[in-house]
Amino acid sequence: MDDLETRELRYFVAVAEELHFGRAAERLGIAQPPLSRAISLLERRLGVTLLDRDRRGASLTAAGAVLLREARTALDAVAAAARRTRRAADPSRPLVLVTKAGASHELLRALLDAADEPVEVLLCEVGEQAHRLRDGQADVAIVHRPYDDLAGFETEDLHVEGQVAIVPATHPLAARESVTLAEVSDVPGLPIARWPRLDGTYPDGPGPEVRTQSQLAQLVALGLTLLVIPASSRAWQWPEHVAVPVTDAPDVTTTLAWPPGAPVGPLVRAARRRFLVADGSA
Repeated sequence: MDDLETRELRYFVAVAEELHFGRAAERLGIAQPPLSRAISLLERRLGVTLLDRDRRGASLTAAGAVLLREARTALDAVAAAARRTRRAADPSRPLVLVTKAGASHELLRALLDAADEPVEVLLCEVGEQAHRLRDGQADVAIVHRPYDDLAGFETEDLHVEGQVAIVPATHPLAARESVTLAEVSDVPGLPIARWPRLDGTYPDGPGPEVRTQSQLAQLVALGLTLLVIPASSRAWQWPEHVAVPVTDAPDVTTTLAWPPGAPVGPLVRAARRRFLVADGSA
């Protein structure tokens, strides 16, 4: 039988993340022997080895790595179904829109002004919008093509813009009217900050690994990094920062994204009236 129970998946994810049965059992609030039996039973039912055990703990096999990825997705989907069901039972609830903190501020303000219904704004860090949609915490998101994860979502493009380099105000680049990607990619002592990819890994390079806007803002102010972002995202920049247009950077499209069937029709229609019927600017 290939049917998997959510309890089994939760147990397996805990062990796969902790790589130690004792710590996983403590995290789950159960004794270690029944957890070990549950994982062994799961392996027998699937006909595969998920974990290699030794005295120090456990390690994932190739099959275990696949199940960890799929189990996380499945558990997120179950949690999202519960959230969406509870939210659907409350017709007075506001629509929840998730957006990266500091991004597209003027566009967001214009969208909220144009909306015909209450909208609650949920702010997140870079790249988290898709997860918040999939786990049911939000109904709709503001994302940026081609950088954000749009797989499986319906979308409505709102605005196309260029990009700028955010550099320390004391750096010689701050006095330039414009720069090219080649110029900002090879600045001695000022490497480009590295954002995580969609899979959570970082690209190779000398720049610092960053996950939050506040972390990034301070690193730029200290003269330790620079970054290239959509022009409208510079709303969060500090006085110690300067935004310089990057002439050959690819355009970025600000987009509304939502799961199929989400109750976002009125907001999408308001967005079309504001951004598509008018001149398209934010």
